[in-house]
Amino acid sequence: MADLILIFVAGIVGGLLNAIAGGGTFITFPALVFTGVPEIAANATSTVAAMPGYLAAAIGFRRDIAEIERPLLLRLTGWTMFGGAIGSLLLLISSNAAFAVLVPFLLLGATVVFLKGPQIREWAAQRRGAVTAFGAGSMVPVAIYGGFFNGGLGIVLLALFAMWGMTNLHAMNGLKSWLSFALSVVSLVIFASGGKIVWVPALVMSAGTIIGGLAGAPVSRGIPVQTLRMLIAVVGFGMTAVFFWRLVA
Repeated sequence: MADLILIFVAGIVGGLLNAIAGGGTFITFPALVFTGVPEIAANATSTVAAMPGYLAAAIGFRRDIAEIERPLLLRLTGWTMFGGAIGSLLLLISSNAAFAVLVPFLLLGATVVFLKGPQIREWAAQRRGAVTAFGAGSMVPVAIYGGFFNGGLGIVLLALFAMWGMTNLHAMNGLKSWLSFALSVVSLVIFASGGKIVWVPALVMSAGTIIGGLAGAPVSRGIPVQTLRMLIAVVGFGMTAVFFWRLVA
């Protein structure tokens, strides 16, 4: 029961962070690991638990998403699901021992990406047209990463959209939410077929992410975004240190 309470609370906090600034993975993934879920199953379960939050956000941005041409949206969705399937399959064939070695480096990379998110987006915006706009050559590799490890995916997607030349932040956030949801759907199918989802924690954490997502808007009005970003970065670096310690202990 104590583990389920921890997972539920982690879901609330993770959903809250994702709704405000991102970084929920730094809470949900370690919480699952610390309650005894193996690393690969924890990663899969955390990805699936975030799915309701992605859908809720996409619904919130539905008018902005509707402004994107339907054929283009369908094409991007298809490429995202294709790349996500590859990444999820790569996770599926990985061993827990190998993935445990990668985890601290993935967390460190995701934390740096999160902390430097505004600078990354600005850098990407200055290089509009540097990659083929809306091309599979850039979308598929990002989706492969997202299917393998979900941390920091939102920041990477926003940077990619900026490099494509998108400037409407609402449309970018809507597209990010929709593609993240599409990726999590295909990951759900693959992880479930591979027996990597721990269902009870996934459902409990999903309920928490929904509550956290709904609370995101009012909470965000009372906390300066920069302060929140620094707190999330501290959590991310802290979790990185913990997993490095687990690796060498």
